[in-house]
Amino acid sequence: MVFARNMSTPDSNHSRRIVFTGKQEVMIEPFEAGTPGKGEVLVRSQLSLMSTGTENIVFNRLFDAGTHWDNWVKYPFYPGYSSVGTIEAVGEGVSTLAVGDRVGFRAGHRSHALVEAKSCYLIPEGLPFEAAVWFALAKITFHGAHVAGYQLGDSVLVIGAGPIGQMSVRWARASGVASIIVVDTVPDRMGLAKAGGATDTITLPIDQAREAVLKAGDGNLPRVIIDSTGNAAVFSAALGLAAKYGKVVIMGDTGRPAQQVLTSDVITRGLTIVGAHDGHNTDEWNESTITELFFKLAASGRFSLEGLNSHVFKPGDCAEAYAVANKSRATTMGIVFEWTSH
Repeated sequence: MVFARNMSTPDSNHSRRIVFTGKQEVMIEPFEAGTPGKGEVLVRSQLSLMSTGTENIVFNRLFDAGTHWDNWVKYPFYPGYSSVGTIEAVGEGVSTLAVGDRVGFRAGHRSHALVEAKSCYLIPEGLPFEAAVWFALAKITFHGAHVAGYQLGDSVLVIGAGPIGQMSVRWARASGVASIIVVDTVPDRMGLAKAGGATDTITLPIDQAREAVLKAGDGNLPRVIIDSTGNAAVFSAALGLAAKYGKVVIMGDTGRPAQQVLTSDVITRGLTIVGAHDGHNTDEWNESTITELFFKLAASGRFSLEGLNSHVFKPGDCAEAYAVANKSRATTMGIVFEWTSH
């Protein structure tokens, strides 16, 4: 049995989704949202957040043949994975959620989504959609913080102050890291990094930042490096900036891993290199537990998200949105699609 507001569900005239139809080709199309089956809910999207790193790689096909990217990206391709909205209908057997509940959920950029109830996460009262929509990027970067093995009073260098870098700064702060240094070439990003917990910011290319990093660390290199950039050329410089027996965490998933070159630092200074990815879930830390923690911290004000959304687009303006993400990347942070008019 399905319970829905006015006992109706969206039809193809009202449900819309963003689709990549080919390289650098994007449009919005109608689709049938359907009705929730057993254990499912129908969610009406309020906002969806563009993952600019992932979606730019996909949109431009910036990956080598034979990589996991190449195996993943087939057309039509439906981008997006971080949405928030309101439940419009619940299917048989759903008792934990009700019509009108505000939830975060994993789905592409679309006006409506059928989602398993167990994969919807209640947004705390008082936490606005504009902040909650960051839950998926926060979950991904939690994995980076987890494998970093932060200790109280630790030191970290975050390379890149884009969305992944901003979330990485905030998890480092939440973990009790004393020295959080951020390096990026875009000065306008640094205010957000400071608001999120950065203790020092350096506006230089990473291969020119060594002396500034040492100065910020009182003559010491950081124990942990977080490479959030997805830029293969950054990897070698990152290795050179880790302290002896330090750790380099690769958060940015480059489409061209063959261009990531090891240096002698790995052997001579005993470095550990570890990757962190969205799918690295465990029984303890997974989609549900990490999202719940993020929502609690964000709702309490201990995980600053103010000012992170730099652009809001109507879904019909998706071509413009991806043009901005591609051509003016340095001016963007959170690019959000607003679905309430659909």
